[in-house]
Amino acid sequence: MSAQCCAGQLACCCGSAGCSLCCGCCPKIRQSRSTRFMYALYFILVSVLCCMMMSQTVANEMKEHIPFFEDICKGIKAGDTCEKLVGYSAVYRVCFGMACFFSIFCLLTININNSKSCRAYIHNGFWFFKLLLLGAMCSGAFFIPDQETFLNAWRYVGAIGAFIFIGIQLFLIVDFAHKWNKNWTAGTVHNKLWYASLALVTLIMYSIATGGLIFMAVFYTQRDGCMENKILLGVNGGLCLLISLVAISPCVQNRQPHSGLLQSGLISCYVTYLTFSALSSKPGEVVLDEHGKNVTICVPDLGQDLYRDKNLVTGLGTTLLFVCILYSCLTSTTRSSSDALQGRYAAPEQEVARCCFCFGPYGEDTEEQQNMKEGPGVIYDEKKGTVYSYSYFHFVFLLASLYVMMTVTNWFNYESANIETFFNGSWSIFWVKTASCWMCVLLYLCTLVAPLCCPSRQFYV
Repeated sequence: MSAQCCAGQLACCCGSAGCSLCCGCCPKIRQSRSTRFMYALYFILVSVLCCMMMSQTVANEMKEHIPFFEDICKGIKAGDTCEKLVGYSAVYRVCFGMACFFSIFCLLTININNSKSCRAYIHNGFWFFKLLLLGAMCSGAFFIPDQETFLNAWRYVGAIGAFIFIGIQLFLIVDFAHKWNKNWTAGTVHNKLWYASLALVTLIMYSIATGGLIFMAVFYTQRDGCMENKILLGVNGGLCLLISLVAISPCVQNRQPHSGLLQSGLISCYVTYLTFSALSSKPGEVVLDEHGKNVTICVPDLGQDLYRDKNLVTGLGTTLLFVCILYSCLTSTTRSSSDALQGRYAAPEQEVARCCFCFGPYGEDTEEQQNMKEGPGVIYDEKKGTVYSYSYFHFVFLLASLYVMMTVTNWFNYESANIETFFNGSWSIFWVKTASCWMCVLLYLCTLVAPLCCPSRQFYV
């Protein structure tokens, strides 16, 4: 019996039931979700490896606890203290391997419509061999000749890809705001209670945005100094007011009757979050007090106690960061998100108002359940058609690999970057967050103004 179990698990490493492991006690899982889970697991493994490479603590622990550490480093030609296996250059190489891995599968899975083709089997299975391929690519990047030229060129490629990844997430945030308002507005035709829901949620959104700006004005500014923080809060607060006025202006309302304060309220909340994230990432200003001591201003006083245990803060912050990145990857690779990026929307009259409007009336997957072939621990839900675009899925993870590379190495302050000081403040991260905030506002304004500039074209957002 044990031999059969081991053989079954080994078969799963090569087959399509990757994450169920042929375990009878585990709940059944859809093939589409199983596949995405396994690729996400690979992404997490490499991301954790990148964090370890950027950690000075891990490097010191290895020197102290690994016997013959220097001899091992010389034996694998990684330098006297394995300096080639740590730091920003090592992260660049590992992320290059992961980006190549997802690039290959992005090209391999173009125009796959169902899970019956040979290429679909490759996408949905052979997990053990894919892990070997990923490891080989990440390791092979360390043997690229002319490393200096490679790192300089790859740095710019990473920055471009990371900004594209940010742009996709911002576009989907704006699309989500329009989709939310359109769906709930459609419900007001049959039930007037949807008006109350719209008003309540809009009020909550603006309360959060206003409260957040007040909170930052109290804790991130002072009477003397902090001029950059004051300007940023004033500009972003003014942008929130601007998009609200544009959304309810008569010219926009005549062209887009579904435009309203719900969208601008959600965008204002997201702008407030990005502003808070930018200010939290900004290095504090150091001044001399009346006693001649250095005092850090423009940061909350409560932050001194929160940041005493740097390892705890680094661990929690890094975990939260990668959870957000992974969530962004998985939510942006659904069929509806892919359609939105290609400009395909449902007509307003086809909307059916629902509280959980992100999913279809019967969930994300709408294939006929009776026609699904069930195997041990897995439900094959893509026999008639794919639930998501395979190629676009790998493209998003390719961009996410570049975003992780730039984020972990502190963007353009890569030479002095390490994971322990990642949350102590960086001008690079501050300006990336600020630029993302302004880009989000610009995208939303474009969706409002575009119908006015192109009156002959039909817009469904």
